[in-house]
Amino acid sequence: MSYLLHIDASSLGASSISRQVAQSFRDSWEGPVVHRDLAVSPVPHLTAEGISARSTDPAQHTPEQAKAAQLQDELIDEFLGAGAYLFTVPLYNLSMPSVFKAWLDQIIVDGRTLDFANGAPSAGRPAVVISARGGGYSPGAPNEGRDHLVPTLETILGWSHTLGLTVTTVTPELTMAPAVPAMSELIPLHKASLAQAHEQARRLAETIGRRPAA
Repeated sequence: MSYLLHIDASSLGASSISRQVAQSFRDSWEGPVVHRDLAVSPVPHLTAEGISARSTDPAQHTPEQAKAAQLQDELIDEFLGAGAYLFTVPLYNLSMPSVFKAWLDQIIVDGRTLDFANGAPSAGRPAVVISARGGGYSPGAPNEGRDHLVPTLETILGWSHTLGLTVTTVTPELTMAPAVPAMSELIPLHKASLAQAHEQARRLAETIGRRPAA
């Protein structure tokens, strides 16, 4: 396996539960890692120049198109060079952080990461999404059905018509319980969910790390 590409999208730094669980994965991972922290160094949102550069002869690129194409090439080469992926993407306002959506829009390009005839070049590669959430969104919880992050990411990352990754999601829940008095009775459930997430992350790192290179 070439390397693990770790994309971080949490704005909270070391206090981020998503990052803490991701660190459990990293601590159990044996092998090289390429880490891109979108909170520290966000990639720009996709522009008209970035879109038009994809269908324009590079020799005819404007300076703005050339700059946009250079960034996309860097991100796509980094993505395609990985053998496995770790995405730290917490639930923000029922969806994904905008910095992660910006990264996705930059790397999803027909003819590079998409191939509708033959399938994506990344198809079948393992990916782990770690997504902490302040409340409870699991089946039977009050917020069931209001998580618009995990279903979206599992589709974008895992659908055969997009990136085709083999996605496993780790979701520590009720992270606001220790800070919100009205949720204090849920602290034991939060602690159990967090412990389970750390253990799941460690197991996934060990399992994926043993996979032979594709």
